[in-house]
Amino acid sequence: MKRKLIIIGSIAIIGVLIGIRLVANKAKMDEKNKMPDNKNVTIPVTAIAVKEGSADQQLIRTGSLIPFKEAEIMATAAGKVLAVKYELGTHVAQGATIVKVDSKLKELSLEATELNINKLKKDTDRYSKLLAGNAATEVQVNDTKYNYDNALNQAEQIKQQISDASIQAPISGRIVKKNIEPGEFVNVGTSLGTILDVSRLKVQVMINENDVYKLKEGQHVQVSTSIFPGKKIDGVISYIAPQGDESHNYPVEIVVRNSSELKAGTFVTVEFQQKSSTQSLLIPRSALVESVRNPYVYVIESGVAKQRKIEVGREVGDNVEVLGGLKAGETVVTTGQINLSEGAAVTVTK
Repeated sequence: MKRKLIIIGSIAIIGVLIGIRLVANKAKMDEKNKMPDNKNVTIPVTAIAVKEGSADQQLIRTGSLIPFKEAEIMATAAGKVLAVKYELGTHVAQGATIVKVDSKLKELSLEATELNINKLKKDTDRYSKLLAGNAATEVQVNDTKYNYDNALNQAEQIKQQISDASIQAPISGRIVKKNIEPGEFVNVGTSLGTILDVSRLKVQVMINENDVYKLKEGQHVQVSTSIFPGKKIDGVISYIAPQGDESHNYPVEIVVRNSSELKAGTFVTVEFQQKSSTQSLLIPRSALVESVRNPYVYVIESGVAKQRKIEVGREVGDNVEVLGGLKAGETVVTTGQINLSEGAAVTVTK
């Protein structure tokens, strides 16, 4: 019995020792696998101070093409849709009837109104003759004429309502959205679809104060896109804003005739005939974290990296013009951004 107790006690002690050993090993493994605390780690980067530089080169701007016209197809009458004469991609002409709403009740109402008009017209003529022979009063003539004129107005209103039941295309273009099918009920103002006119396309760019005075509406420019390398497309300045923004930049709109190759949303470069020789804020292109379509940089403030959205303009050699979001003297990271996040501690290396 005593021996049995000794064996049981020994097994228990061994189990406790094994458990202690496993716990110790787990603690060591957890310590090894523990993620480093980035708050106490400084990330090495290179940086440069934002400064003004000469941007004497061809005046070039970038932007995205937008449709020349875009219009919603709106219901102008309430009722059941009888016919929809378009599908996605259908080309429609301005003024063409593309949706038909049930107007049978309006047509019956018009017939009844026109019958009443004929009656009131005869009554008006008869009372006018009776008045001439002193067989009717002037009040009777006036009342009959009032009812006749009122019926004419009602007929015109009903005709307009019947006309509104034939919904027409507001512009010429291509259907890019279809919101309705025959048999559905619509109310006045319901959106039935969208038409885009991409026979011409527009692009809007921002031009600084010194350059905008060199431009004129009607002036030709060259538009290009990486989709069609080496191809130059003729564009015309259609609008120059009479007022600039707080940064003294002015919206300028260019119209491009489309040969059915270009699509709205395509990123393009606009090259003007004039050269620009202005002092601009410049940063190395390597400082951009993303492309010029969605540019931002990391600015160093008190040893900490801060994300900053910026607006870019021209590319000047290896540099990029900054139109907004940065000030001269601020420090931007030029390499090492891949390791950065908002609020990361950094150290600038040479």
